[in-house]
Amino acid sequence: MKLILPFLFALTLTVASLHAQSYKPKTGDLLFQDLDCGPLCDAIEKVTDGVGGLDFSHLGLVYVTDNDVPMVIEAIGSAVQMTPLENFIARSKDAGGKPKVIVAHLPDSLETVATRAVAIARTQIGMPYDDAFLPNNNKWYCSELIAFAFNKAAGRTLFANAPMTFKDPDSNAFFPAWVEYYENLETKIPEGVPGCNPGGMSKAPFLKVEMPYSDFGGVYQP
Repeated sequence: MKLILPFLFALTLTVASLHAQSYKPKTGDLLFQDLDCGPLCDAIEKVTDGVGGLDFSHLGLVYVTDNDVPMVIEAIGSAVQMTPLENFIARSKDAGGKPKVIVAHLPDSLETVATRAVAIARTQIGMPYDDAFLPNNNKWYCSELIAFAFNKAAGRTLFANAPMTFKDPDSNAFFPAWVEYYENLETKIPEGVPGCNPGGMSKAPFLKVEMPYSDFGGVYQP
């Protein structure tokens, strides 16, 4: 899961519509996922548009092992972990049974950065999940982990932070799901605290969206 914020990039993407079967996983690929996690994901997706107008609430990073086994590094559940690619893409499907996942990768000029980012992300496996979505607390939420890995690998900011919001844009009031969530954590809602999210990151101008797994019911327009 990820955090919410009005985070916009200029959109200059190369998009090719391919079938899922043709996707060859590559270390450093980014997997943007519409994760069906209930009211929290619904709240996230209402305030954050991703590339092509799609909604994303989760993000993973592909790592192909030395034995050519595709895995996904992700902060989910209780900790940062590695998940088999097939399990990742089967987690959330549209009405037509297609995985609600978009694949993106960095250009050749940033291939070394992508490889380094994966190595950095792997060092964080086992670190706790950041339930409170706060910066600099030795915990990670999904997009925070991947933004950190790529920024550190590049030695500069590739994925920037922006103020997070947990408010319904229609009413400017906090979503009830977030109010209950933070009451259970016994902590203040971090409204306005810098953070990142999959939707905003999917709009990064250097990313190439090469293969939508799903047409998202016709919403996605290559």
